[in-house]
Amino acid sequence: MTADTSLLFDAIDETWPPARSWRVGQAVLRDGGGGGKRVSAATLDDTATIDGIVEAHGEMQRLDQPPLFRLRADQGRLDALLADRGYAVIDPTVLLTAPVTSLTDLAIPPVTAFSIWEPLALMNEIWAQGGIGPGRLAVMQRAKTKTAILARWNEKPAGVAFAAMHGPVCMVHAVEVLPHQRRQGVARWIMRKAAFWGAAQGAKTISVLCTRSNGAALKLYQGLGFAEVAGYHYRQLEESR
Repeated sequence: MTADTSLLFDAIDETWPPARSWRVGQAVLRDGGGGGKRVSAATLDDTATIDGIVEAHGEMQRLDQPPLFRLRADQGRLDALLADRGYAVIDPTVLLTAPVTSLTDLAIPPVTAFSIWEPLALMNEIWAQGGIGPGRLAVMQRAKTKTAILARWNEKPAGVAFAAMHGPVCMVHAVEVLPHQRRQGVARWIMRKAAFWGAAQGAKTISVLCTRSNGAALKLYQGLGFAEVAGYHYRQLEESR
């Protein structure tokens, strides 16, 4: 893993933080507080062994957490060890980045997108419609330098997102556009507004995560100039799914 990639993976954890994290042997375990897989999955040291996997697995079971590991795309050896033990792949995910300046070249039309913290009740309602409930809203509260983006289109609320900073990286999470407002460029303005906010915080890079199966979102981000730089997936025992 390069230094730049390491910074981006640190940004994932810092901008979308678990309720707590702690080390057990060769792994870092996380308590997500109901915030989803990203804040609940264990990560393994690159040099981890079967013994380290077994120890982490046992600790997660002791805590009544389904044993779940997150693996970077470059951790092939560990991936094979988990596969041999019956862990199945879940949600291959792409990490994409773009220079902030590539999204701040156009002025955002008036009353199209706003940077707001705390989120308004209607923003939480839009997230809820997309399955982003209280556990994930609590994740947002735990981040440090952060904002929420509200987009309007056709003179009505249209979409939301969350953005937070880690070093020179502005990472965008929880992008959600209302179904009747999709395919009208709303998500593009959301990402541009996040870039303007990030630039004001000193960001040089804007980053976003997207499951590989979400072809429409990947096409959107690539159309904005984002490039795939890394990826990860989860592995979980079939019996725990």
